[in-house]
Amino acid sequence: MTTKDFFTHPLGIVVSAVGATFLWGSAFPFIKLSYASLDIKPDETGEQMLFAGYRFLLAGLLILILFVLLKRNMKFRTETIKPLLKIGLFQTFLQYVLFYIGLSYSTGIQGSIIAGTTSFFQILLAHFLYPDDKMNRLKVAGLMIGFTGVIFANWPNGDYEIHFGIGEILLMGAMLAGAYGNILAKQGSAKMEVIYSTAYQMVLGSLGLIAIGAFTVGLVPFEFTLKSGLILIYLAFLSAAGFILWNNVMKYNQVGKVSLYLFLVPVFGVFLSSMLLGEALHYFVIAGLVLVVAGIVLVNRPARKKKSLPVQ
Repeated sequence: MTTKDFFTHPLGIVVSAVGATFLWGSAFPFIKLSYASLDIKPDETGEQMLFAGYRFLLAGLLILILFVLLKRNMKFRTETIKPLLKIGLFQTFLQYVLFYIGLSYSTGIQGSIIAGTTSFFQILLAHFLYPDDKMNRLKVAGLMIGFTGVIFANWPNGDYEIHFGIGEILLMGAMLAGAYGNILAKQGSAKMEVIYSTAYQMVLGSLGLIAIGAFTVGLVPFEFTLKSGLILIYLAFLSAAGFILWNNVMKYNQVGKVSLYLFLVPVFGVFLSSMLLGEALHYFVIAGLVLVVAGIVLVNRPARKKKSLPVQ
């Protein structure tokens, strides 16, 4: 079985997309654990961006080292610098600058809800960028049901009031940047191998994050312990593995077909946060998961073809 066969097989799509979203969902509790271990305060944006830069630089280097050991040609090619800069700008740098600044002005619950809008933006962008990936009734229905599930999964009680200010606007911008970065990664995969583009866009994007963090708080403000070091390594691993899985499944399939799986990221984040951080798990989360699964089934269900009448 070739790489394309695996990532276009229905089971391969599910395993890859769910695997990537599970890894990304686990980032929520592990980032919180890293903040606690390194004593990073909620308003310390410089430290947050510097730590994010460490994470993505290490993730990119892990990919490069692994595939060099597997005797794959990972030598940097100067003709790829322009597309890599564009992907790294949106998929790593801009997304996480907006995300961390926006989150400092918003709540974790609201941030989790907004994280689900990546799917909306990705499907919407695909509608305008790809003639063969248009919206249809099933996608619209699946999108609405899935997004409702995200809201339920992150709704701690029935009287939660939604506040939409500068923080939420920045978070929406982060999700839009990430969605467009995914589109650019798909376009780049036509001329670059996924592992190559994933590794180098992470390295390039992380250098921008590190530069901002270093300018604000210095290059090495942290005192790492074994625990915080292992957490950093895991966060780097999940970034590397998650992006390789996701960019491959994006390469070989229609954007709209796999985009709704991104709704699973906040759902996994909620469940894993409950297990690892001891956060309360409400009935709304269970209801949200059911709605997300229903949305995934709908969005991946092929549209019915009109039957032609037999010739008399």
